[in-house]
Amino acid sequence: MEFVHKYFEMALTYTINYGIQLLGALIVLLIGLWAIKRIGYATKAVMEKRKIDVSLIPFFTSMLTVALKSLLVVTVMGMVGIEMTSFIAILGAAGLAVGMALSGTLQNLAGGVIILVLKPFKVGDFIEAQGHSGTVKEILIFNTILTTPDNKTIILPNGGLSTSSMINYSSQDKRRVDFVFGISYNDDLKKAIQIIKDIAIADGRLMPETEPFVRLSELANSSVNITTRLWVKPEQYWDVYFDILEKVYHSFNDNGIHIPYPQMDVHVKQVKQ
Repeated sequence: MEFVHKYFEMALTYTINYGIQLLGALIVLLIGLWAIKRIGYATKAVMEKRKIDVSLIPFFTSMLTVALKSLLVVTVMGMVGIEMTSFIAILGAAGLAVGMALSGTLQNLAGGVIILVLKPFKVGDFIEAQGHSGTVKEILIFNTILTTPDNKTIILPNGGLSTSSMINYSSQDKRRVDFVFGISYNDDLKKAIQIIKDIAIADGRLMPETEPFVRLSELANSSVNITTRLWVKPEQYWDVYFDILEKVYHSFNDNGIHIPYPQMDVHVKQVKQ
């Protein structure tokens, strides 16, 4: 009985000591999770109040939450008596191995951070990058999603997108529409130029501070080429392009201006025997 009584006292002592530690760790864990949740809400509210880009808010909030929860877990484990030196060493080695295995993924993560911070483009911009073009639908942490004009979805990794060249067609407040109209050598050049100018001005979508540029640009083999440049809003580019092209075609036909086909003059000489 004395042997049983001795081990019962030891078990009771350990239970009381570790029970208090476990209870304290549990209380810290619960309070910490509640506090982290409140900090996340407060951070989100502050960023929204300061009108931070909506793409950045969930990213920074989640990163802060993960960092605070990791710190909380380490603190709680220390409170229950777990040796943290060995644990941190193992965690570091595991992190190194995972990092090497996921080097491409980490590169995409870093690229996503760069894109969200530097903002070379935003949601709604029309861009061309890595051989693809389309409207930016979403900017995620690891990749960016584009939607093409024919409604295809393109997913581009952020790593390459942040380090390679890219064209943003929507970043400026105006965009130039270029045309080259060819007329016959027998047609009235001044009349053709005036027709193009009248159509461009009457369209009404040119930028107010700009004038249509319509000039003779080339005496080609089969045509006299007229270069036309019009400045419009980026979102109106394609509508203006197709509308002006169609109007010039019909107006040329109505006014006797010919759009020549490529032609070649062949001279045949008869050789006397």
